[in-house]
Amino acid sequence: MGSDGEDPDSAAGLRAVALAHLSADRPEAALTAARRAVTLDPAHEWAHRLASLALERLGNDAEAVREAEEAARLAPGSWHARLRLGVALRRVPGRWREAADSIAAAARFAPEEPEPHAMAGDLALLRGEHRRAEAAYLAALRRNGEHTLARVNYGLALLRWDPPRAHHDPAWSIDPRETGRARRALEVWSRQARLLPAVATAVSGALVVTGPVPDVPLGLAGVIALVLVGALTVRQARRVRIWSTVPVMLGRDRWLGLSVATAGIAVVAYTASLLVPLTDPLWAGLAGIVLLNAPALAALRVLSEAWRGRPVLALAQLSTAYGERAARRDLGVTLWIVLVRAWSALAALAATAVVAHPAAGLAALVVPYLLVRVRDRGALAGLGALRADRWLAAAVALALTAALACVAAAVASLMTAFVRGAEQVGTWAWRVALAALAAVAVVFVLRALRAWWRGAPGPWRTSLIMAEPVMEGAREPVTLTPEVLRAFTFSREVVLACADARGPRALAVGAVTSVTPSGELRLIAGAEAWEAAERDPRVALFAADPLHRRFWAEVRGVALPDPETDVLRVTPKQVLVGEFPGRHQRR
Repeated sequence: MGSDGEDPDSAAGLRAVALAHLSADRPEAALTAARRAVTLDPAHEWAHRLASLALERLGNDAEAVREAEEAARLAPGSWHARLRLGVALRRVPGRWREAADSIAAAARFAPEEPEPHAMAGDLALLRGEHRRAEAAYLAALRRNGEHTLARVNYGLALLRWDPPRAHHDPAWSIDPRETGRARRALEVWSRQARLLPAVATAVSGALVVTGPVPDVPLGLAGVIALVLVGALTVRQARRVRIWSTVPVMLGRDRWLGLSVATAGIAVVAYTASLLVPLTDPLWAGLAGIVLLNAPALAALRVLSEAWRGRPVLALAQLSTAYGERAARRDLGVTLWIVLVRAWSALAALAATAVVAHPAAGLAALVVPYLLVRVRDRGALAGLGALRADRWLAAAVALALTAALACVAAAVASLMTAFVRGAEQVGTWAWRVALAALAAVAVVFVLRALRAWWRGAPGPWRTSLIMAEPVMEGAREPVTLTPEVLRAFTFSREVVLACADARGPRALAVGAVTSVTPSGELRLIAGAEAWEAAERDPRVALFAADPLHRRFWAEVRGVALPDPETDVLRVTPKQVLVGEFPGRHQRR
């Protein structure tokens, strides 16, 4: 049924039905109702926006853009239509700039609304412009502190999150499927170029340990592995059709670039090892480069990503929006990031205490302090994440145990000269600390393997996800009541309030020539009004009803000059009505 008693078979009723279906996540039914509404009233832009949103949810991006463009054509001053168009365009390759321009127009038309600022933040975040994204999300949250999308994605900006397609700039005109195909080929090659030499090197090393050393340094296994690497290189190179873009891709995605570079180093080291006798110490060094290449890169990535961004501040944002699915998932991943950061700091302190002086272990108190701050930032949401992920809870408990054991060992080392048996206590404390640190690493690896095996989110940054817009651009436009329409249609004293270079101004304008089905007012205005609208499109129209003289109406909206029809088009954002003061108010 339509809202407010609307006939469900009328255009207005069908638009209300489409909105209800979208709110209930029934895009097929919403699209049917929206298209019926378009057939009955093709000049009403709201039906086109609803159809665009339904098509987008169904995965038909091209049709979604066409419907959004039609809505923007019918109501160019509607910030809802501009926002819907921007959201739809961001999914189409080569039209990212248009999406940014459309969302910027929505923010210019309605700077008081949070949605355009939040979407501007999403555009910046998807391009890796984290500072710009932070500023946009903060602007949205200043306007609505309960805006979930802005809150979650602001947390990702604080984490310096990289989007899933970090290798691809959304502003590129090239199809992301092409860059994705190239990225997959490079990833597969780098993986295979590490694995085959590592297997061959392991076989050669086994020959040194278990059997007599061959007289010929270039073994058959080495030749086969090298030939296979060459064949795989040619095969994967054929799948890359955009070699001119590859250097830029590797620069954008630093881990992809590092993976390709280290794979190349592994191949070079392996080739050099084939020319060195197996008994030569140089061969052992080259073999170490080949065998430890992948584990070292994985460890480097985990540790470096743990120290990137501000995860504690991000936890405060994510915990506030914990009811959102994306926030719950991101909060759990962020806690793992904090844990890895604490573990690496604790391992460094333990190493310093062993090498330099045991008293350095006192600095391990920073780890419990950090976890207390995390608890304070995350509040009950963090406790919920620990209950949901028992592996995380176990790792946190082990990290606390390691930290307290380090502190106990440091204290025992300082009390050796005063307390009998303190040295033995310190020795056992160090053993507990090192065992707990090793256990944390084991729990992390097991949790990662479990996630990989099940295809579930793991304890790494790539498991972070954005909160996606749900109903952006679907809001019902402002409608004009019959009384307001009559006032502007018959009044010959319409006043336009606008912003001038010298401040606010009120200009007398001509009559309203027409009102579109979407509620847009088209009026005749002079050059001053046109110039003011070009500087700042936010205006207010005031008119008194000539038939009911006590009644007045004010329409606040967006004014855009239309040179083709020589009129000023005003799209309403807010309508105020009232009566002039007088003796009639005493009754």
